[in-house]
Amino acid sequence: MKIKESEKKARLEFWRELYESALLSSSELFSSLSRHMEQYLGSDEIDGSSERAKTVRNITYELIESEISPDVPEPKADTVCYSERREENARLIEKLCSSVKNKLPFEAYNDVDERYTYIYGGSVWYVEWDSEKREGGKGGVRIHALSPTAFIPQPKTYDISDMEYCFLRFSTTRGELIRRYGAKKEELSLAECEYESEGKDALADTVTVVNAFYKDEQGEIGRFVFSGSLTLDDTPEFYKRKTRVCSSCKVAEGECHCSVPRLETVNLDYETVTLGGERITLPYYTPKRFPIVIRKNTVGALSHLGGSDCEKIRPQQQAINKVESRILEKLLRSGVTPVMPEGASITLSNAVFGQVIKTRPGESLASYGKIDTTPDLSQDIAEADRLYDMAKRVLGISDALQGLDTTTAESGYARQLKISRASSRLETKKRIKYLVYSEIYRLIFEHYLAFSDEVRRLSYKDAFGKTRIAEWSKLSFIEHGEDGYYYDDGYLFSVDLNSGSEYSREALWEKNLANLESGTLGDKASPETLLRYWESQQRAHYPYARENVEYFTSIIENERKGKKNG
Repeated sequence: MKIKESEKKARLEFWRELYESALLSSSELFSSLSRHMEQYLGSDEIDGSSERAKTVRNITYELIESEISPDVPEPKADTVCYSERREENARLIEKLCSSVKNKLPFEAYNDVDERYTYIYGGSVWYVEWDSEKREGGKGGVRIHALSPTAFIPQPKTYDISDMEYCFLRFSTTRGELIRRYGAKKEELSLAECEYESEGKDALADTVTVVNAFYKDEQGEIGRFVFSGSLTLDDTPEFYKRKTRVCSSCKVAEGECHCSVPRLETVNLDYETVTLGGERITLPYYTPKRFPIVIRKNTVGALSHLGGSDCEKIRPQQQAINKVESRILEKLLRSGVTPVMPEGASITLSNAVFGQVIKTRPGESLASYGKIDTTPDLSQDIAEADRLYDMAKRVLGISDALQGLDTTTAESGYARQLKISRASSRLETKKRIKYLVYSEIYRLIFEHYLAFSDEVRRLSYKDAFGKTRIAEWSKLSFIEHGEDGYYYDDGYLFSVDLNSGSEYSREALWEKNLANLESGTLGDKASPETLLRYWESQQRAHYPYARENVEYFTSIIENERKGKKNG
């Protein structure tokens, strides 16, 4: 996309117009997203009516919560063109991504991402490099799991890889505009305010910050950041290394001796590194994709998001609210009315029963009776249950997935397989989740390849859950081709389906025990076999497994010492 380089004000107006146009184009979608969230939270709204449901049976919340998975897939990398060196690099990429995953609260990200995906039909992930972070070196990645309401796409474009530009909007404070973007205090009134604080401190006001990402004619990613009428950042070729030089003497900032330095920001295209004792020059690595990944729930027509589960079961939610409201109305109108002969007296002073009927002397109790107006609710309850089952079938949710089928005695692993078969209709959603995580891991790798210059020590866990240390260096990815040296990013990213995250802990414990008893691990009376078994159980977080690993490790070490001394 060609962007005319002109005055600062003109560029601001250019991006504001594009943003407002894209926002208007997405207004109908955002209205739907708001309705989906209200439904999930238990809205009593009845479509096409000004009346409200008298009670809400929130089957939407119940069924969506049944789909939530806590699993965070492990990274996996493969080579496009095999060589022993590239294979080692692929394992290094896995350790890098695993180390980053363990340091960041990915469990919390996943929890937010799962709910956004099923409620809205999709979620948005944003990966950025923060040069202020310190993770064994200068800088590190920050990852954000965002609501799709924070993402405004290019109109009429439904895949982010096809977009020429897109927007992310965040809420922050005016004080953050000063700290992060260097805004001046007198400029803060230009920012787009969301909420004005009651106090006098203007820095407490909430503002909206818009990040515009775009592709230039060469395919380089640029970024323009603004809030209202205030430009916060304008960085063409956003991923290019930058430096400040004096435009007069062409000397770097800090080394210029001009009386009035005229500093400007310029790109650094090449770097010089030492590799194998040889100094070589090669281009800096620059990512070529937007730092945004969109997860879709299911394939949606003409939308960058997928289909919302709320939308799919809205007819059943609406109908079941009407039925439950009718049940409540019947119950409130029902009661037991006493039938008494004329002249009988009622005392209203009894604190326990509320009233007491007094009979006349010699009067038979048979002359007293009652009229029970309690309605028959069986058909209403049956209809509500039918609508609930209908909604479950729409989403492909079974009793086994909800943990409701408990009438049959069976092992945890057998139940896990049963749930897996019952949830086959949800497999597509799971595969899309795997794809999204593989793209997130790719972005993590690309950011470290572009901006991490130091050798970093990575903490990761091996196959048996033991903490190990590896060293990351981007120099490991330098290759030599026809055009000289370059950084090789040609790796295939996926997730490790054998990491154990797809099974419950109880299922893994039973599988490990079955492997021990069947002899798969070796002679089950051997200390080496028992050590392998307890290492597997330790990886599956079996209680006190670590103590057993230490116990059998000491037995094996003592046996080896005895043989050596003997």
